[in-house]
Amino acid sequence: MIYGERIRLRAPEREDLPKFVDWLNDPEVREGISIVLPFSQAEEEIWFDEMIKRPAPEHPMAIEIREADGWTMVGTCGFHEIYWRNRSAEVGILIGDKTRWNLGYGTEVMRLLLNHGFQTLNLNRISLQVFENNPRAIRTYKKVGFRREGVKRQAMYLSGQYHDIILMSVLRSEWKE
Repeated sequence: MIYGERIRLRAPEREDLPKFVDWLNDPEVREGISIVLPFSQAEEEIWFDEMIKRPAPEHPMAIEIREADGWTMVGTCGFHEIYWRNRSAEVGILIGDKTRWNLGYGTEVMRLLLNHGFQTLNLNRISLQVFENNPRAIRTYKKVGFRREGVKRQAMYLSGQYHDIILMSVLRSEWKE
């Protein structure tokens, strides 16, 4: 497990899947990700079975927060599109529990992911893509050191409108600063 001040990142378990399905079927939660259709428990189980066949660094992690009575899962995060030769990867995060939005958990998770990516996985470049209509996420990414490096114009069609996708990254040398 990877521990922060208020959170920990752990491997997802099959019993987590119903909560993932609930989050992925909440239109407000889905606004920041590329899933646009309802998601079934069966589809999530197929995803889980395929996910555990991939190398461990590509497995997502469950985000849990410490509470008085133990740990509560509030989201998921992880690396994908890992290119070991280039030492680069893309990162993603989803705080699915809306009652935990705007409390700084996303910032803490992203800091842990950057530390894990640069220190443990020995990456040189970590990138992400974020929808222009997600200012909360953009603020978080800038706060932890991501820089805007480009835009995919009108690349996402959502709720009857086209939206730009902003490309951001942070390099190991920038993160060390």
